[in-house]
Amino acid sequence: MSESKTSPHVPGWLRRLLGSATLDFTPLRVSRDYRLLFIGQLVSAFGYAITYVALPWQVYQLTKSTLLVGLLGLTEFVPMLALAFVGGALADAVDRRRLILWAEAGLALSCSALIANALLPEPRVWVLFCAAALTAGSNALHRPALESLTPQLLPAEHMPAVAALSSFRFSFTFIVGPAIAGVIAETFGAATAYGIDLATYAVSIATLLLIRSIPTTGASPRPSLRSVAEGLRYARSRPELLGTYLIDINAMFFGMPIALFPAIAASFGGASVGLFYSMLAVGPLLVTLTSGWTNRVQRHGLGVTWAVVAWGLAIVGFGLATNLWVALAFLGLAGAADCVSGLFRMTMWNQTIPDRLRGRLAGIEMVSYTSGPYLGNAEAGLVASAFGLRTSVVSGGILCVAGAAVLALLLPKFIHYDAREGLAGKREEEEALKAEEATHANG
Repeated sequence: MSESKTSPHVPGWLRRLLGSATLDFTPLRVSRDYRLLFIGQLVSAFGYAITYVALPWQVYQLTKSTLLVGLLGLTEFVPMLALAFVGGALADAVDRRRLILWAEAGLALSCSALIANALLPEPRVWVLFCAAALTAGSNALHRPALESLTPQLLPAEHMPAVAALSSFRFSFTFIVGPAIAGVIAETFGAATAYGIDLATYAVSIATLLLIRSIPTTGASPRPSLRSVAEGLRYARSRPELLGTYLIDINAMFFGMPIALFPAIAASFGGASVGLFYSMLAVGPLLVTLTSGWTNRVQRHGLGVTWAVVAWGLAIVGFGLATNLWVALAFLGLAGAADCVSGLFRMTMWNQTIPDRLRGRLAGIEMVSYTSGPYLGNAEAGLVASAFGLRTSVVSGGILCVAGAAVLALLLPKFIHYDAREGLAGKREEEEALKAEEATHANG
């Protein structure tokens, strides 16, 4: 009998289930500008992922100090914290596309400095720290502008799909980039790794130039301390938003072992350092490829909390693992949990924050999701230097779980947040703002 007669038909319910479970590419189909933005950021993120591994690897190669690798994160934290709120205020007051272009010029300059230093007969460690600070400062301008530009390119109903696509972009680039970064650095040198990153910015800048400029709204204030304070007051008035910031800071501060990767990898063979970074992205890739189910979840705060608990437990498993493949598996699980948390947090932000405040709130978001890793790397390095690698990783995972439980008790509105109510609240805020502007115009 022919294959077509013997093959059973796929039931309609199964086709619908599979279709709703896969990654939603609708935003890429319906918006030319979002498509250009996605492609450019995908390419540049690939280069950034290589430098993300090569920079701490070079610091460790030159110093053999886990403490200095950890302090690299502290060096990045200071300019990020100083400029994140500035970047958020600017993103609400100027052309967001142009601000991204200026930020990427700063990132390219940082790569150029790293290349020049790596080509010296004796590379200077202080140059690595200065370049890391410049990169962090440029990112503090880049991320708020990027996060606030995206909702202007697509309707609110596409934000869950946008969150999944953003996570896919990160996962794909941080699987491929770090996986080859260790090999590139070991074989061809750090200068080659940084050179690849520099080349990717040319592609990103070209795609940004093709995107139309989107003017800020008339209600957007000039950047000032008052405008920054307005954003902080708004965030404080939304307990569900505070929950997304605090629970992620908790997870990344206590449970972020990245600064220890070069030292841990040395016990498994130096080239495995790239695999550690990559496995943190393998789990997210699997989650995003099957992320259609997230569109049906409404209790985002609860989902974030359980994801953070899963992250902490997986980090404990990684710290206890003595076999390379077991360690990699736990990192994959940790990455998957972090991805679920990120999907729900990004959806909450993009669906509920008014556009006039989006840049300033994106600055606060950046402080939350980068201060944790930066300070967490410093914390991990300090604890490891005092008590050992395994103690640092395992204790961090345990404290992450405990912190998530405490925050769940302190922020009940975060736990009970419902996406349907959040969307309705944003519509009411936008209608009230339009009515207020109309009243002022008529008056």
